[in-house]
Amino acid sequence: MVLRKGCFMSHVEIHGYAIVSDDDRIADETGRTPDVLRNDADWAYFQAQLNLADVTVLGRLGHEANPNPRGRLRMIVSSSTRGIERRADGWWWNPQALSWTEAVGAVLPHGGRVAVPGGRRVFDLFLGIGYDAFHLTRAEGVVLARGIPVFSACGAGTSAEAVFAEAGLRPGSREILDPAGPVSLVVWRR
Repeated sequence: MVLRKGCFMSHVEIHGYAIVSDDDRIADETGRTPDVLRNDADWAYFQAQLNLADVTVLGRLGHEANPNPRGRLRMIVSSSTRGIERRADGWWWNPQALSWTEAVGAVLPHGGRVAVPGGRRVFDLFLGIGYDAFHLTRAEGVVLARGIPVFSACGAGTSAEAVFAEAGLRPGSREILDPAGPVSLVVWRR
């Protein structure tokens, strides 16, 4: 994504990250990530990817549930602000009040890499904005039938892969992160 401000142009690259069950769920029915979706190899990969990001965008509940011990720059999606607001714990952004282009221009005026670890509403929001890449990790053999889907369309029976294809993303090769899981990774790119 290229942002224009007057004659200044900056590049923003958006990367989504999720570990899902075979039925494309990111959480159980209570909204919590169950132990069957926690994997050390995936966590190490995810943390290394967050280290490459200039800002991490997540929902308010994810922000509150996940401490930020490394002090990474965060943008929290919330309706509790009128646009974009700098608070002690990060930038708070209301997408109903301010466009993504304006918000990311305030947070990353020179461009950079954006990490989007969700949840579902945030994943849906960025599906409309446009991912440059989505790193989809799958905990193979795990089913969470009443859980929270990665995208709203997955709750209606559409696979995550079909959602990505419809959004113009194409799969890379499948990589095994943990053969004991097994836990696999496919990066979908524009």
